[in-house]
Amino acid sequence: MKYIAERITFSKKTSIDCIVVPVFAEFKLSAIVKKINILSNNYILEILKKNNFKGKIKQSLLLYQVPNFPSKKFLIIGCGIKDTLNRKQNKLIVNYTINLLKKYEIQEIIWFLTDLKIKDCNTYWQIRDTINIIEENIYIFNKFKKIALYHLLKIKFNIVKNNEIIYHNAIKHAQAINLGIEKAKNIANLPPNICNPKYLSIKAINLSKKYNNIFTEIIDEKTMEKMSMNAYLAVSKGSKNKPFMSILKYMNNITDKSQPIVLLGKGVTFDSGGISLKPSKNMEDMKYDMCGAAAVYGTIYAIAKLKLPLNVIGVIAGCENMLDSNSFRPSDIIKTMSGTTVEIINTDAEGRLILCDTLTYIKKFNPRYVIDIATLTGACIVALGDNISGLMSNDKKLSDYLIQASLETDDRVWKLPIDDKSYYDQLKSNIADLTNSSNSNSGGAITAACFLSKFTKLYKWAHIDIAGTASKYVEQKISATGRPINMLCQFLINITYNSNNKL
Repeated sequence: MKYIAERITFSKKTSIDCIVVPVFAEFKLSAIVKKINILSNNYILEILKKNNFKGKIKQSLLLYQVPNFPSKKFLIIGCGIKDTLNRKQNKLIVNYTINLLKKYEIQEIIWFLTDLKIKDCNTYWQIRDTINIIEENIYIFNKFKKIALYHLLKIKFNIVKNNEIIYHNAIKHAQAINLGIEKAKNIANLPPNICNPKYLSIKAINLSKKYNNIFTEIIDEKTMEKMSMNAYLAVSKGSKNKPFMSILKYMNNITDKSQPIVLLGKGVTFDSGGISLKPSKNMEDMKYDMCGAAAVYGTIYAIAKLKLPLNVIGVIAGCENMLDSNSFRPSDIIKTMSGTTVEIINTDAEGRLILCDTLTYIKKFNPRYVIDIATLTGACIVALGDNISGLMSNDKKLSDYLIQASLETDDRVWKLPIDDKSYYDQLKSNIADLTNSSNSNSGGAITAACFLSKFTKLYKWAHIDIAGTASKYVEQKISATGRPINMLCQFLINITYNSNNKL
């Protein structure tokens, strides 16, 4: 989709496929509709009254060939009571509008809904929100099946007042971030016989070929063995697909070569549960256990597109959790890369085993911040549902910055505590330093983060559990969401434009 911001003017020679305009309750017209109503000799207002158009949210009226106006289609959208709209209502309006437009074979739209006055939401975020919603609604994964594509090719936003830079920045940021989201979705939606750990490593290599400031290092099974990444390797032992850890180094700040920000994504390309086998119902959805890795890939893609002057390292921890005679077992004891021993209670608590060794490996980068993103626990879905990701951290400032970015983008996170000794007590083992699964049925998302925190004591770290938010049901079939790329990119944008590049 192409997005353009310009000052819209109309003449009889202009050819417009469709114009989308807001009308409020009690027949109150927006500024643009007032102008068009005058041009049409009061035609718009007469039609509204004749049709008893209430101007309610989720109400619309499509007109053809408005007198004295050069638009083939004229779509009026109800926007409720004037000057009372909030951001949530505005999103409802945009979502309703784009789904309505999908029914028509329209190629180009002039969009006046960003002229609306929204409480606690400036023009920049109106544009970002609008593009995010449009891109989410028109996304189609059609690699294996012929699907009719959407006809819309171009949307023009009307620039109000002297704020061209705001419009252009919003469009630039939204397009780059949504491209990263699209790339992540496309990877995550692939079947596991295509998207395996090797495939993820190839995608990482290809990204470094596309951008000359991205450098890729691939760590294979033999190298992991030399580094004693025994927990990571234990998970992959039952699979014919070998593990690969991909390191994407985005280096675009030559003045600050030390202390990069590290993003770590869990990339279990299929999770059978291992010997602690998952139920067969919905097991096909376990291909989405690599959505954390996809999110890291999409984030690196987006910031490279934006050319953010930062040093960011993306780590994709690719692996597959299958079962055969070589599979690791409940009651096994594994010595991790850090030297900490772990008693295996549940082979379906595999993500933290992959991550704990990777978190130990990450110390070599002397990181400024480390953020891991993982579909880690079903318990997080129980706690927070499928719209809010879990956030746990050993650094208050870092978690505050992530929460700020999540609120700005409406890519929500909720902070859960990991500072209570009772959670750590649930990970005690009689024969090892830790168990890999809690000995209690409560607080599963928190105890998983507590396990990870044991390996992050030397740097500032945050863990984002996206088990509930990484995928969602669309028309009764599950699909990747690309979360939390929007939030992560905003976090990095905030760092970029903060004074002295410091948060």
